[in-house]
Amino acid sequence: MGRSTETFSKKENEKKRLKKQKEKKERAEERKANAAKGKSLDEMMAYVDEDGNITDTPPDPSKKRKISSEDIQIGTPKQEDLPQEDPVRNGKVTFFNESKGYGFIKDTQSQESIFVHINGLVEQIKENDKVSFEVEKGPKGLNAIKVKKV
Repeated sequence: MGRSTETFSKKENEKKRLKKQKEKKERAEERKANAAKGKSLDEMMAYVDEDGNITDTPPDPSKKRKISSEDIQIGTPKQEDLPQEDPVRNGKVTFFNESKGYGFIKDTQSQESIFVHINGLVEQIKENDKVSFEVEKGPKGLNAIKVKKV
């Protein structure tokens, strides 16, 4: 006698597929039944209030604010408009490796640690020296340049 070509897993997969199809049809019919057809334009309209929230009530004309076009700034302010800080800073050398030629200076005002390389020195420094320096932006952060003892 020949064996049946339909295995248990094939039967189960077919049942699952049919069940999914049936559920999908039911959901589609439910959406059609609850469709919002026939709404008027006023019922579908949404408004934005003075705080930027979406509401279904139109805005109050008495709360309208006048803004002149000269007050609107587009873009970022130019560098000369920003307040410039003193380029010369003071700090203390917290670490300096003379054989490798680099170290770190702790800024006295901001307490941040700034990298210093031997190429940025005006005169020789060592650990715990009080120094004055300028800062430039390097590839990995701030670098101290024009470093000299105080």
